[in-house]
Amino acid sequence: MMYHPFHRIIGNLFIEEDFPECQILKDNACGGNHHLPLFGSEVKSNKTAICNSDLLIVKNNKVRVILEIEESNLKPIQICGKILTSAIARFYIHETNNDIPLPMDDSVTFIQILNSSILQEGNTKKDQWENVQHYLNEILPLNKIKKFRTICGSNNNFMNRTSGKGYELIFYSKSQVLR
Repeated sequence: MMYHPFHRIIGNLFIEEDFPECQILKDNACGGNHHLPLFGSEVKSNKTAICNSDLLIVKNNKVRVILEIEESNLKPIQICGKILTSAIARFYIHETNNDIPLPMDDSVTFIQILNSSILQEGNTKKDQWENVQHYLNEILPLNKIKKFRTICGSNNNFMNRTSGKGYELIFYSKSQVLR
């Protein structure tokens, strides 16, 4: 299995105590112990499998937040592909939950974390990401996804849960779950 240090840093920010009455589900790269498969129907099969997520926040047995982390492929097509595949998914289903389908909430927030540490000085990617965020929010909702947010930074920006990008991510995620 590949090691994804940026995924692990983001995963470590999320602890159950910060999200009362919620489940924090993390894939292997984020510190969990399995994939987080999303399906297009209540039937779990290869035919209905859509994608795997990096982190899910579940409240009242419904997926409320989908979080995707991108360490290297920072192009708009990658960002848009992740939100679109998540938008057509309708259920999270996994054996750890006895294969009981957990549906998307009526209002899902999709958060895209982007690793800016690989960017060269003067690169315009951050501006591009802000524009993609703006353009996507103009066309939302996409199925149950009502909000889209990008948060970018380097490994060091996300190391602390009480300041910087780590705090921003946790604060925003909590605001979307507790609304």
